[in-house]
Amino acid sequence: MQNYLTTVVAALGAATAALLLVGVAHRVMRRLGRRSLLLSELTEHAHRSIQVTAVVLAVQFAVRFSTGYAVGTPWRQIVLHLLVLCVIASTAWLVTSLLVVVEDTALARFRVDVPNNRHARRVRTQVVMLRRVTIAVIVVLTLGVMLMTFPAVRGIGAGVLTSAGVVGVVAALAAQSLLGNVFAGLQLAFSDAVRLDDVVVVEGEWGRIEELTLSYVVVQIWDDRRLVLPTSYFTSTPFQNWTRTEAAVLGTAMFDVDWSVPVQAMREELRRVVESTDLWDGRVCVLQVVDATGGTIQIRALVSAADSGSLWDLRCVVREHLVAWVRDQRPTALPRMRAEVGEESSTLPWQSGQLRRPTRRSGRAPIESNPPDDARLFGGSDDGDARSEAFVGPAEDGEHREEPAEAPNGRVEARR
Repeated sequence: MQNYLTTVVAALGAATAALLLVGVAHRVMRRLGRRSLLLSELTEHAHRSIQVTAVVLAVQFAVRFSTGYAVGTPWRQIVLHLLVLCVIASTAWLVTSLLVVVEDTALARFRVDVPNNRHARRVRTQVVMLRRVTIAVIVVLTLGVMLMTFPAVRGIGAGVLTSAGVVGVVAALAAQSLLGNVFAGLQLAFSDAVRLDDVVVVEGEWGRIEELTLSYVVVQIWDDRRLVLPTSYFTSTPFQNWTRTEAAVLGTAMFDVDWSVPVQAMREELRRVVESTDLWDGRVCVLQVVDATGGTIQIRALVSAADSGSLWDLRCVVREHLVAWVRDQRPTALPRMRAEVGEESSTLPWQSGQLRRPTRRSGRAPIESNPPDDARLFGGSDDGDARSEAFVGPAEDGEHREEPAEAPNGRVEARR
């Protein structure tokens, strides 16, 4: 009885000593953590795991060295086996905590609350995915090591290894969809196709990447709904990524107006409204007539903003202001349907009964050779010249390249 009491006292003393030692080290690291981010993260995230690991190790050594009188007894083997399992589990917890501390310390160097955060969001996405993979690997290895401590499991280990090929094939067929999503998640993390906080358009919905895991991706839609998609969706289905290279984007506002609209006056009004708001980033402000069929002409106002949210508001501001401007300042430019009624005895030249040859005018309307900058999307400014080279290619020396023209299908074609 006295031997058992000694073992209990030794275990409690070892646990108490381990707690005191870890407590002192925690206080010291907390003070030093005011100057070191790594120590600060260590004291915050790894304190409990260090505490548990130290106590379990201390108790195991105390029980092992204080139970020499019971060598070979079943209860001693059971107790030591349980303590070994606890040591393996606590060590895995400690390793996971240390890896999380290192990852958080590395992520602290990359801020995502700044305008140009594309590189930071890329690193953050990759680190988060690596963290999930690392934790999953540690859990699997820990379970494997714990199972290998049982003699019966070690005995069937050879048989398991010999049948691993068959089991692997069966498991791959059973979990084909799951494994496909896992590999798709790794591909997304390291191919830089999509990152956390990217603005995307998927399934006709506009939103941002809120969460990216190995099996699914959560898209926060603009109206605060959540669209949950498997990661394999982004590797097999086309989608729009508005912020893959930078957050700045272009947007349009379309208008159907009458042929009598003063285009240059409307262009000047567009310039005035974008310059009066802080939503415009100062890059692109272009107004062009993109179609002239039927009884109306179609005018496109193209503007730019620093991010997709600002662009949405800027497009609404431009649309509202120009609609009010046409209604109040140019009411004759409102869309209209024309119908003219005549009689057979009329002398109007368009009457079918008395067709007249139209008189040819000697004078012609002057053609503006150099349109203003805000009438040209591909050229006229540094940003427009860069866009022209990106879509058409740089002109060779000694050659003259005309500005790209928009084809009927909406694509940009170069004219030589």
